[in-house]
Amino acid sequence: MTDKDTGEETPADDRVGARNQSAADPDRNSTDRRTDPDESGESDPSDSPPDRDSNDSTRSQDDRNRPDEQTSLDGTDTSANLNTDSDSITADMSTQSVDIPDETKGSQTGVEETDEGTDPESSDGSGPLAGEIETAGGADGFSGDIDLDDLDLDTDAGDDSEADGASRGLFDDLLEGEPIFESKEVLRPSYTPHELPHREEQINKMATILVTALRGDTPSNILIYGKTGTGKTASAKFVSEELETTSQKYEVPCEVEYINCEVTDTQYRVLAQLANKFIDKNETYIEERTEELGSLRDRATDAADALEESEFDDVEAIETRIDELEDDLEAFDPVPMTGWPTDRVYSTFFDAVDYHERVVVIMLDEIDKLVEKSGDDTLYNLSRMNSELENSRVSIMGISNDLKFTDFLDPRVKSSLGEEEIVFPPYDATQLRDILQHRAETAFKPEILSEDVIPLCAAFAAQEHGDARRALDLLRTAGELAERDRTETVEEKHVRKAQEKIELDRVVEVVRTLPTQSKLVLYATILLEKNGVHNINTGEVFNIYKRLCQEIDADVLTQRRVTDLISELDMLGIVNAIVVSKGRYGRTKEINLSVPQEETEAVLLSDSRIGEVEDAQPFVQSRFDN
Repeated sequence: MTDKDTGEETPADDRVGARNQSAADPDRNSTDRRTDPDESGESDPSDSPPDRDSNDSTRSQDDRNRPDEQTSLDGTDTSANLNTDSDSITADMSTQSVDIPDETKGSQTGVEETDEGTDPESSDGSGPLAGEIETAGGADGFSGDIDLDDLDLDTDAGDDSEADGASRGLFDDLLEGEPIFESKEVLRPSYTPHELPHREEQINKMATILVTALRGDTPSNILIYGKTGTGKTASAKFVSEELETTSQKYEVPCEVEYINCEVTDTQYRVLAQLANKFIDKNETYIEERTEELGSLRDRATDAADALEESEFDDVEAIETRIDELEDDLEAFDPVPMTGWPTDRVYSTFFDAVDYHERVVVIMLDEIDKLVEKSGDDTLYNLSRMNSELENSRVSIMGISNDLKFTDFLDPRVKSSLGEEEIVFPPYDATQLRDILQHRAETAFKPEILSEDVIPLCAAFAAQEHGDARRALDLLRTAGELAERDRTETVEEKHVRKAQEKIELDRVVEVVRTLPTQSKLVLYATILLEKNGVHNINTGEVFNIYKRLCQEIDADVLTQRRVTDLISELDMLGIVNAIVVSKGRYGRTKEINLSVPQEETEAVLLSDSRIGEVEDAQPFVQSRFDN
C-alpha cells in the first residue's frame, strides 16, 4: 500500500499498528462515524489522514447498508460469515501472495480515478467503490483497501476438489472403455451350462440310473471317475438339477444334496452338514404343512363336507396333527460343527432324513479325499442305512479323480458303493474347441475374439490331458488381460500371456501347500542359486538345509530323507534333479530350479516359520568361505 503524502510504500507492520491504534480509541472512532461528508464537505485533516477518513466514512455507510457484516467498536467482526471468510483468507494468504485486481489498485490512489460526476461516497452505497472498500481494522488483520470479493478464496478448496476428483476418477477411468465380457461367470468352473458338448453318453447313462427315483424306488449307487477338467462335476450337477425339476413337475419328493469332500473331509463334518441341510428342509416342510392344515381346519369349521377327501375325520384331528408338527419343529436341534459324539451326529442325521417320505441322492465330490482323511466309515454307514430307513431312500453318487481309490476300501463298502461306474475320458483338442466356442458365445460380446484365440486355448489345454477347466481359465484370463490393456479384441498375444500367468499361479499354489521340510529343502536350493551355484549337488543342499533347520528350531532329517524330498520336488516340476555319476566318488543328483526364483522365494517367505530366517545370506556365504 502506498502512502498518499509521501508516495512511499507503507510497511505492513505500520498499517497494522495504525489499525490497532484506531481500534483502541473509541472516542475517535465515534467522532469519525458522526462525521457526515455531505454536510462538512471534507474531513478535518488534523484528525486523520485523508485516505483513512475516506475509508472510515465509507465503512460506516457500508455498515448501515449491510447489517449482517457489522464491525464492533473494538475492531472485531461480529458476523460469523465474515469470521469464516477472514480465517480462510488468513490461511490462504499465509502461504501465497495475492494479486490485487487493477480496479482495487485504483481505489488505493484516491477518488481521482473514478468517473467524473460520480460521488465515490454516495450515501446510498451505490458508488463504484461501495462494494470494493472493505472494513479496516477487522479481525482478519488486513487493510481495508483490499476487497474481499476480489480475492481468490477457493484456491485450497479447488485443490481439495481436484484431489477428490482424482480419487473418484480412479474407477471412472477404468470404466470408460467398452467391456469385453457379456457374462464372465460362464467361463468359471462353478457355472453349470444348459448344454454339455461331448458328454451326452455319460449324461444319458446317469439319467437312466437315477430315473428310478422318480418312481419312488432306490437308485443304484454310482461312482464317477475321470481326470481333472473332464466334466464330471458339471455333468453330475446338470443331471441333478434336471432330476429335481422333473420331481417337482410330477410332485414326487426327490432331493439331491451336494458335498465337496475336499472341504468337508471328516465323517463328523459330512454327517453334520447333511443333518443340518435336512433339518432346514424339514422345518420348511412343517411350516408349509401347518399352513395347509390350518386352511383345511378353517374350511372344515365353516362346512362339514370339507373333510370328505382328506385323511382327517374331524376338526379335532386336524388340530392334534398341527400340535404334533409344532412339537416336532421345536424338537429339531441343529448339529454344531464340533463337540458332539459321532454316534449322536449320525442319529440326528438319520432321523432328519427319515422324517417324511422322499428319495435322497447324496453327491460326494472328491470322495477319495474323504477316504484318505477319515477312512471308509462314512461310506459304510451311508451305503447300509437303507436297510434301517422307514420313510425315505438314500442313494450315493461319488466323484473321484483317482481311478484306484476303491482299492483301499473295505470289500463290503466297495461292493455296495460301486454298483454302477461311469468313466469320463479326457477331451481332445477338437472337443475343447467346441466347448470353448459354445461358452464364448455367451461370455463375450460379438466379434471380440480373433480367429486364433479359441484354437490356441484348446491346444494349450489339450497338451495337459485335455483339461476343459484349464481351457476355460485360459480363455477367461486372456479376456481379462485384453480388457486391462483396453483393446477392442482378444488376440493371440493375450492367450500366450495368460498361459504364462496361469503357469505361475500353479507354481505358487504348489509351493504354498508344501510341507515345512520340503519348503526348507527348496529354500536351501534357492539360496545356493542366488549365490551363483549351478548344478547343485545333494550334499550342498543338505548342508544349507541343516543350517536353516537350526535357525528355526526344526527337526533335521537325514541326508537320505532329504534326497527323497528332492525327488518329490522333481516330480512336482519345481526342481530338475538329474542323477550323475562321479566315477569312483559315486553318484549324486545335480539340482536346478525349474520355477521363477524370485516368485518362489516370496511364496516361501510368506510361511510364518520360513519367514523366521533372518538374513540367510551369511549362512550360505560361510558355507563357501569354509
